[in-house]
Amino acid sequence: MPPLTPRSRALRTRGRRLGTGLLAVAASVCLVAADSPPPGGALGVGDRLFPLLGNPGYDVLDYDVALTYRGSNKTPLTGVTSIDARATAPLERINLDFTHGRVRSVDVNGHAARFATAKEDLVITPEDGIRQGERVHITVRHTSDPTPQKGVEGGWVQTSDGLAMANQAAAAHRVFPCNDHPSDKARFTFRVTAPRDLTVVAGGLPVRTTRRGGQSTRVFRSTYPMATELVQVSIGRSAVLRRTGPHGLPIRDVVPSQDRALLSPWLGKTPAQMRWMEARAGRFPFETYGVLVADAQTGFELETQTLSLFERRLFAGTGSAQFPAWYVQALMVHELAHQWFGDSVSPRTWSDLWLNEGHATWYEDVYAQRVGGPTLVDRMHAAYLSSDQWRAAGGPPAAPKPAGAANQIGIFRPIVYDGSALVLYALRQHIGVPAFERLEREWVSANRNGTVGTEDFIRFASRVTGRDLDGFLRPWLYGKKTPPMPGHPDWHSAAPAKAGAPAGSTRRAAPLPGTAATQGGATSDPMPPGHVHPR
Repeated sequence: MPPLTPRSRALRTRGRRLGTGLLAVAASVCLVAADSPPPGGALGVGDRLFPLLGNPGYDVLDYDVALTYRGSNKTPLTGVTSIDARATAPLERINLDFTHGRVRSVDVNGHAARFATAKEDLVITPEDGIRQGERVHITVRHTSDPTPQKGVEGGWVQTSDGLAMANQAAAAHRVFPCNDHPSDKARFTFRVTAPRDLTVVAGGLPVRTTRRGGQSTRVFRSTYPMATELVQVSIGRSAVLRRTGPHGLPIRDVVPSQDRALLSPWLGKTPAQMRWMEARAGRFPFETYGVLVADAQTGFELETQTLSLFERRLFAGTGSAQFPAWYVQALMVHELAHQWFGDSVSPRTWSDLWLNEGHATWYEDVYAQRVGGPTLVDRMHAAYLSSDQWRAAGGPPAAPKPAGAANQIGIFRPIVYDGSALVLYALRQHIGVPAFERLEREWVSANRNGTVGTEDFIRFASRVTGRDLDGFLRPWLYGKKTPPMPGHPDWHSAAPAKAGAPAGSTRRAAPLPGTAATQGGATSDPMPPGHVHPR
């Protein structure tokens, strides 16, 4: 095989209720409100990359989101979003993240409340103040506009026959009012009313279906807490393919009706992929799984919880646009791996994104070698060659540079994908394969359904291996330069581009077949033309 060059992937996959193990400190300790917000103004939990995202003072326990779809993906949906939360501080006002919809009314604990907007916040003033520790029930009647906003990505995705969701990183609040930060996970119920001839599927398990006239209302509920960025609702002319996974787990795949025969052989690989992942990360963490194939051009795949989003063209390409089998399967494993790394074990802040994407890319790369793709060593060598350039362009894995205000998804750079998988490879080289594999299994087991940070990982790895890994991991995660790779003293990283040269690409829109596969100064490896990548 010819030597690989660094990959230029499309920008991809891309609560305070804590798990066990090291998660002893509530996320609210790690995230503080933005400095001195004006009374009644926009707030935030102080995330370094998204300072105004999320809201302090409460912990959401449950969402109940009712949406009515009239049959056109260009017409606003009507919605009623109900939120059950617990106040973690006394509150005179309650802020929710919400935009791209019109609010009709707000109730708090059954009483009408005043409301206003501030930037992308819905600011609610209840009739009476909320005491610390008090349970609060908020009901917002609103619309949800599925049409794209100029210069803004995420939220509803218009498909050829309906809608799907792609809310990463900060776009759920373009669909429904919420506390839109991964540190506040909650359980979800979706009630979706649509014309009877359309298929509706959401994350979690189906609860019931009711029919009235030409409309059907389908209810889905998540068993486990979920971050807002990971919710999924699909509406369209779809077929639902059902099969059984490990331990009798129900698997349902949602595909365009006309493509069920074409896609079924690909999606039939999921149970074996799940068994492969379970051997490395432990039992699948959720109540169901499946793949949603959308007839839409997104340029990425996405790990929405229990129902991963994929572009149709990944599976259905022909001729020069056909992707190698190993490549398709590796991307399927990437999104599957996210169910453990990113969905069940979620990042406490967006600076901890490498914990999601580094692990998903790691298992993608290992699986690619298994099914006929490039070897893991070749991929890691290629990543090492570009690592210093990626760090200069986007920051180190655990301290990524902020993206521009108009490009929130700009945080999804090569450094959080291949550059972070490289960190895991270095760790495995340093502690040995048996210790690394044990660490991976125990990490997801100890932190299941929780939120974690980079410092948690460093401490946990040190405890599990019985070695102080702080001095080894910190330069890999926070250093401006890539440390020497254990076991490969001959590996070298290319110097960063000179000032004024392109700063490297984000992994967003993949080049279409037949176009150049180089974006923003980053080079591409011998991947198929027009390749797409998970977020």
